[in-house]
Amino acid sequence: MIDKAITHITEIAQIPSFSSYEERLHPYIRSLFDNIPSAKEIRVPGNNLIYQIGSDPKLPMIALTAHLDKINHYGTDYPDPLPVDIVDDQVEGAMDDSAGLGIVVTMAEIAEKREWPNLLFFFSEMEEKKGLKEHPELLKNKGKGYSNGMGAKRIAQRCIEEQLVPDQVITLDTTPLFKGDNGIALYANHWELNNIDPTEELILKTEKAVNRFLAIDSDIKVDNNTNDYLHYGEVFNENGSNMVSIALEPSIYPYHQIGERVFIDDLQRSLTILESFLSDSIS
Repeated sequence: MIDKAITHITEIAQIPSFSSYEERLHPYIRSLFDNIPSAKEIRVPGNNLIYQIGSDPKLPMIALTAHLDKINHYGTDYPDPLPVDIVDDQVEGAMDDSAGLGIVVTMAEIAEKREWPNLLFFFSEMEEKKGLKEHPELLKNKGKGYSNGMGAKRIAQRCIEEQLVPDQVITLDTTPLFKGDNGIALYANHWELNNIDPTEELILKTEKAVNRFLAIDSDIKVDNNTNDYLHYGEVFNENGSNMVSIALEPSIYPYHQIGERVFIDDLQRSLTILESFLSDSIS
């Protein structure tokens, strides 16, 4: 499974799917889901993609998510393909969020051979805000009409319209928390950083999910930070669904610059944790 994930990560990292140009990744993502017989695409506005695998009403629904956009660190004269390499025990390149995307599509490819919950797969535009703040001239329309998190919000709203609100959203991104060391972080209390006033039920359900992850891997570091998991938590819970939103994130270093690296061991741990969590979700 790790070899498959590394292949996807290195392929995805080469594609210059910078913020507002996420459609450059769509052919690669679509080609993978076209080879999954039970996968169904759900149309959503903008440069976002939603896929569904499984629709058994007796099973829970879990969404796995990652953002499509990369930060353009190169300007208008960017290399195409973008550079990527295996350096010692790490993958080097545009790992934010090629690492998360590679993990998510790997889980999609093996889903039909597993006894797992119904699954949704969310691929979002405009998670990054660095480009909007520092070089909007590199975005389409010079960044006008774009906002941080707009993709996750569009995806969540579309799922609400389709009555496909998952029981839980797990966002796969990368964390700077470990500052060059390896590790995996779990971000959980989204209401500390978004506009949600959590119910007691949401707090308890989130604590239960966190404890399930820690039972699988006690070395996960529970922390908090900003990314799309906040937006999923906000929009899905505006209608009182008490839907759990968390983020599982392998270490990245350096962060938000050329030459980002992720540890292969952390990628393997993330895959193992997710596989166990999904398997346990129907027991």
